[in-house]
Amino acid sequence: MTRALTRATERPLGRASSPDRPDRHVAAAAVWVSTALAALGGALLETAFPGLSWWWAAPVAIAILLLVLRRDSIPAGLLTGATFGLTFFLLHVWWADSAVGQPIGWIALAASQAAFISAFGGIWVWVRRARWLHHRPGRQILAATVIWVTIERLRGRWPFGGFPWGGLAFSQTDGPLLRLAPVGGTALVSAVVVMSGALMTTLVGTGSARRQAAVGLAVLLGVMSGAQLVRLPVAPEVGTLRIGAVQGNVPSAQIDFRARALQVTANHAAGTGALLDSAGPGTLDLVLWPESAADVDPRSDAVVAAAVDGAARAAGAPILLGTQRFGGQRRFNDYILWEPGAGSLASYTKQHPVPFGEYIPYRSFFRHLTRTVDRVGTDMAAGSGTALVKAPIARLSRSVPLTTVICFEVAYDELVRSSVLAGSEAIIVPTNNASFGRTEESAQQLAMSRFRAAEHGRAVVQISTVGISAVIAPDGAVRQRTGLFTGEQLIDELPLRTSLTVADRLGSWPGLLVDLAGAVLLGSAVLGRARRRSSR
Repeated sequence: MTRALTRATERPLGRASSPDRPDRHVAAAAVWVSTALAALGGALLETAFPGLSWWWAAPVAIAILLLVLRRDSIPAGLLTGATFGLTFFLLHVWWADSAVGQPIGWIALAASQAAFISAFGGIWVWVRRARWLHHRPGRQILAATVIWVTIERLRGRWPFGGFPWGGLAFSQTDGPLLRLAPVGGTALVSAVVVMSGALMTTLVGTGSARRQAAVGLAVLLGVMSGAQLVRLPVAPEVGTLRIGAVQGNVPSAQIDFRARALQVTANHAAGTGALLDSAGPGTLDLVLWPESAADVDPRSDAVVAAAVDGAARAAGAPILLGTQRFGGQRRFNDYILWEPGAGSLASYTKQHPVPFGEYIPYRSFFRHLTRTVDRVGTDMAAGSGTALVKAPIARLSRSVPLTTVICFEVAYDELVRSSVLAGSEAIIVPTNNASFGRTEESAQQLAMSRFRAAEHGRAVVQISTVGISAVIAPDGAVRQRTGLFTGEQLIDELPLRTSLTVADRLGSWPGLLVDLAGAVLLGSAVLGRARRRSSR
């Protein structure tokens, strides 16, 4: 069966050796087989992410994709990649349908991301034609890995700031490869996933290539097994931080903006009271509220300020909370530090607003396609600086620097890393998942928070308006978590850490080296094609 499958995927797409009808039927059947396999691989890749979190499915899915891409046809490669990518992203980001309220946003997002996987398919078929790659499985494995990671990194940066959601590294938080996060971050973990899949594909071959792939896969599995035994450091280095996190929930009834915002703030104030019933007044160093806990800005609204300050005074501790600030025709997503009796002393402004969710690029153009763009009435503008807030902690007699990436920003490598390099001792991820219903969006975000914990060796608190909220140890293990659409509180003592991981010290270099290698591969393919043309 394996040999038959290989012959079917290796037959050139749409290219028959004779005009005989049976040959055309075989070619058409090969197209359907390739398309079905690509769709199967995309669906399998989704199972590697929450909620199933079958981490092993990711390399198997990549193996299926590379197997189908053995056909020496660039159009077939583009089609295969598009089918694989569209199947995966339609499943992975279907929460966008819930957020937008119409399928056009979900389909457009999935299609735009699938275009990158389609590009991978076409580029891989084109690049591997180079003489130095032809019939050299070892080199092909490395080349496929480099091209995938290069395109994945491009997808995370462009267009409109990129969309790193669905990166292979974030599928590995329940597997042994999480231990590689503090070594090389997302670039290394994604690369190992692709390399594993490429080795599996080579096993379908024959002769020495098959034997070499078996040895390579055995070595890789040995490394993964050994990595599982590695214990990442979790002990505090500069003390601990006693935190209380409040998930206040949101009203289910449809009410006007101000009434809804005041109710959400009241929920979090009441949740703080429930938190103190468990912890006791004066026992907490810091209280955490989520993004959008006070959509009416307490810095300019006396009613909201009284609610926030009352909760802070009752806790006897500062509160970190999310709010919105309006200026002219723009709004800003702020995470502010509120001191009891003193008000807001510090803040961070979100730097990566979500395109088509928090602002509409080229609004007049996209309005011709759909009027749903006008659901975003006032565009959110980007902030600047480092995602870091220093919280004064009386018990420690010092200010504790905390990473404060907001919601989707946890997916951006550089934004989190820069705050850790600036001195962050723990990571806070305030988020508002109310628009995504009971989808896997919040669980997917939790997987990213877990990856960041292990990558940087920092405790992480993901605090949401409606869940999932969680406290995560510096090795990525979940210590506590909440459910969806509940009012709950978390109390924990975070280990504060200052040491830097290898990934922190290397910074962006691993990714930049992969980008350079990808550019070299593309350049060599272009030069090789030019030489072949000139020789003809």
